[in-house]
Amino acid sequence: MENRRELYKEKAEKPASRDNRIDYGVILVVFLLCLIGLLSVYVALSQDISNPPITSNLLRQGLWYFLGAVSIVIIMHIKSKWLWKLTPALYAFGLLVMMLLLEFYDRVLYGETGSKNWFNIAGFSFQPSEIMKIALILMLAYVITGHNVKYAVRTLKSDLLLIGKMMLVTLPVIGLVLAQEDFGTMLVFLAIFAGMFLMSGITWKILLPLILLAVAFVAFMIYLVTTDLGRELLTKVGFQQYQFNRIDAWLDPFADSQGSGYQLARALLAIASGGMLGKGFNVSDVYVPVRESDMIFSVIGENFGFVGGTIVIFLYFVLIYRMVRVCFDMNNEFYTYIATGLIMMLLFHIFENIGANIGLLPLTGIPLPFISQGGSSILGNMIGIGLIMSMRYQTNPNQI
Repeated sequence: MENRRELYKEKAEKPASRDNRIDYGVILVVFLLCLIGLLSVYVALSQDISNPPITSNLLRQGLWYFLGAVSIVIIMHIKSKWLWKLTPALYAFGLLVMMLLLEFYDRVLYGETGSKNWFNIAGFSFQPSEIMKIALILMLAYVITGHNVKYAVRTLKSDLLLIGKMMLVTLPVIGLVLAQEDFGTMLVFLAIFAGMFLMSGITWKILLPLILLAVAFVAFMIYLVTTDLGRELLTKVGFQQYQFNRIDAWLDPFADSQGSGYQLARALLAIASGGMLGKGFNVSDVYVPVRESDMIFSVIGENFGFVGGTIVIFLYFVLIYRMVRVCFDMNNEFYTYIATGLIMMLLFHIFENIGANIGLLPLTGIPLPFISQGGSSILGNMIGIGLIMSMRYQTNPNQI
């Protein structure tokens, strides 16, 4: 009996194996989302009247999934102390690449989209801002954690200092994205900043006035974009006509269903025609332009209906839930703030993309994570998943 007790005690004290520290729940959800992505992109390309090369596009999408999976495996093995030391360099490198983009952007895509946010090297296109999202998350986590260690006793003065530090690393990124004329991506960076700002431990004496100010700012922006005088002012500060067209299409997509509201109007018709259970795989009667990217949810709605769309949203809910669990389970402040930033990034992408497809929000060109076609987005999201996986995989994450 005594030997049996000693055996149980030994098992209880034995550290968890590597396999037990792999979050298979996250892997399963991401795999299912990627599978849905491949099927949805196939349908979108099959129904595209421009007859794009389906096989090569699917192979390219599959290659990005593979590269993303490799990045997850590599990042899982990066220890907290290594990540901490690498963060400033990664952030600086990201800023350098974003600055180079201002001169060496893809002129063809700029003519089509109005944004200077793509490199094109020998036919290979890449959007650096997708990776910069991860770099900013890491840098904000680095700044917040380092500040909290230095100022163990929080005061109003120290909190104001932290806000200054966070703005110091965020404003250059926002400025570069605005210079690239990519308003949608700028909103993602703002969402990341806002989420990590709220979780940084800043006193409510500062948070409450800032939240009220933000609400007032949003109300003021709504006034600007819905009035002639407001639009005139926004034009003077750099807003483009295509951005106003997207807002008009959002407010009433069927007012100009053959013009600026065409894409959204067709997406709404496609989703509505899917009904409860959808029309079936690869059955599409409603043409939606550029469906494989930011309008990919209309494929899911038309082919698999309300039930299919709900399943996709549920998968995202499970993924976010698993990521939130990491925040509570990890006894590592640096990791916790990284997870917070990643959660905010994914939440904004999901909410904005699906909301835009069903008419709740204006179109901003934000892709649906793991599903929309686009290698830069897939790789950025996979790197984020790799960071989440590394938090559980590392046996004893070092305290920073």
